[in-house]
Amino acid sequence: MTRWNEDVDEVQAVSPDITDETNALPAKYFTDPDVWEMEKEKVFSRYWVYAGHENCIPDAGDYFTRTVGDKQVIVARDEDGDVRAFYNVCAHRGSKMVADTPMTDPGNMGRIQCPYHLWTYDLDGDLRSTPRSFEEASLNPDLDDSDVAGLNPDENGLLEVRTDSIGPLVFLNFADDPPLSLAEQAGKLKTRLESLPLEEYQHARRYVSEVACNWKTFGGNYSECDHCQANHQDWITGIQLDESALEVNDYHWVLHYTHEEDVEDELRIHDEHEAQFHYFWPNFTVNMYGTADGYGTYIIDPIDEERFQLIADYYFAEPELTEAEEEFVRTSRQLQEEDFELVERQYEGLRSGALGQGQLGPNEHTLHRFHRLAQEAYNA
Repeated sequence: MTRWNEDVDEVQAVSPDITDETNALPAKYFTDPDVWEMEKEKVFSRYWVYAGHENCIPDAGDYFTRTVGDKQVIVARDEDGDVRAFYNVCAHRGSKMVADTPMTDPGNMGRIQCPYHLWTYDLDGDLRSTPRSFEEASLNPDLDDSDVAGLNPDENGLLEVRTDSIGPLVFLNFADDPPLSLAEQAGKLKTRLESLPLEEYQHARRYVSEVACNWKTFGGNYSECDHCQANHQDWITGIQLDESALEVNDYHWVLHYTHEEDVEDELRIHDEHEAQFHYFWPNFTVNMYGTADGYGTYIIDPIDEERFQLIADYYFAEPELTEAEEEFVRTSRQLQEEDFELVERQYEGLRSGALGQGQLGPNEHTLHRFHRLAQEAYNA
C-alpha cells in the first residue's frame, strides 16, 4: 500500500512478490545523497557497467575515457589488439594523466604519459620510463646516485580495471572479486546480442542530455510502458500495445513492441518483427528497432542523487544517415524529451518528502525487478 510520510506506518524493504503491499523502493532511496554515495560502491563498483563500443577504437593506441561515479578510466586498444582499461591515475603521485576524451572523438597515443612528471607507460600498463631525476640523486645531498634503486616496471605500473565484452560492447567491473561474471549478469542478453552483427554497424550520432532527477527515476520510466498511451501519442500510433510483452530475467528485462503493420526485413538488424528495448542492470539499454536498420544504446549516467545524463548513441550501416534515418533519430529524440519532462515532474514530487513508499501496479513487474535489484545491492 502507499505510505505517506504523515502516517505512522514505516516504510519497508521491497517485497519479493509484486502482489504484496510493500512492492516499491522507498522514496528516500531516490533523494538521499547518502544513498548515492552508497551506490557508488554497492552498485557501480560491483556490477558490470557499460564502457563503450570498441569499433570507435580500431587501432593500437586508440583510446577514450569513461567516468563512473568518482572513477575515471582510460579504455585503450593495446599493441596486441586487445581492449584494456586503466584508472586515469599516475602511479607516481596520483595525477590525472589524459584529458576527458569521449568515445565519439577518441584519441591516439603510442604510450600513456603523465604530463606532471613525465612517467610513461606502455599500452599494457607497465611503467616504461621516468625522467633522470628519478634515477639519480643530484639534488639530494644526503644520497649518492648508487643509493637510488631502480623502479620495477611491473610494480609501478598502472592499475588495471577488469574488462569483458558482449560482441563489440565493452564493459567494466571495478570489484576485486566481482560477485558475477559478465556472462552471468547478462544471461540471455549476451546470447541474443552476440547472435547479431553489431560490429558491422557504425556510430552515427550521439546526444548527451542532463536531466534533473535521480538516475533510478529514469531507469524506472524506461522499464515500463504504462505511461506510453498518455504521453507518447506520436510513437504509439504504429504500435499494438495490447500485443506487446514484457520479459523479465535476473539482471535484464525486455520490452517487446509489436507493430500494427509488418515492415520490410531490411529495416531491422534482428529477425523478429518487433521493436525490442533491452534494459541491462544497472544503467544500460540496447534498443533494437522494428522500423530502422540500426540499433541504439543509452547510458543512464548518474551525476549525483538529483541529476543524471543520458548518453544516447545510434549505430547504422553508414555514419552518414539517409533522410529516413535522420527522421527516425528525430523521433527517438522526441520520445526522450517527452520522458525527460515526465521524470523531472516525478522527481519534483519525490523531493517534496510527502511520499514515503509508492505502490506498483501488476503490470509494472519489470520496474519491480529494478527496485528489487537496487534493494538487494543496498543490503549486500
